[in-house]
Amino acid sequence: MPLDFTAIDFETANSSPASACSVGLVRVRDGRVVATAGWLIQPPAGHDEFQEWNVRIHGIQPEDVQTADSWIDQFDRLCAFAGADVLVAHNAGFDVNVLRRASEATGLECPPYRSLCSLQVARKTYDLDSYRLPRAAAAAGFAEFSHHDALADAHACAQIVIDSALRAGASDVFALAASLGLRITEPVVATSERATPERAVA
Repeated sequence: MPLDFTAIDFETANSSPASACSVGLVRVRDGRVVATAGWLIQPPAGHDEFQEWNVRIHGIQPEDVQTADSWIDQFDRLCAFAGADVLVAHNAGFDVNVLRRASEATGLECPPYRSLCSLQVARKTYDLDSYRLPRAAAAAGFAEFSHHDALADAHACAQIVIDSALRAGASDVFALAASLGLRITEPVVATSERATPERAVA
């Protein structure tokens, strides 16, 4: 299999994981970036207060999203871009949780995306004193980007995985995960009315 995946990054308006206000997406095919997309999002109602701490981090103001698509309006576009790809993100649990919680808050069903954490990949690949995205991306040859711009962050995540796969001689994300002793996280489809907890598979 080729090295195919979609890197994703969300910025949020506040501490609620449902408060997505920006997304960046980077599609990788055969180890090369072939498409990028990013846009602002109106956070779901009830999760749309912009807290000072978050604004200080990403610089997105409430007025910036007034004319942006709502989560419901942009959801199909996001899912169409990602397709059935494994999603890559730095601290992937956060970004996948944003997808789920914002979907739950708006009554949408989130696809059961698989994910690989570029933070974990970086920790296994590089010898650094910090594995924050700017430091890990620099080690992967992607330096001087606008951290906390969702598209720039997604591009940085993509580069970490591309570089790590080259170093490991891995042909795809599954081989990369296996070579580093990591796992591709994949939700289990519930087989009863009671939700089945998520598990990780190699």
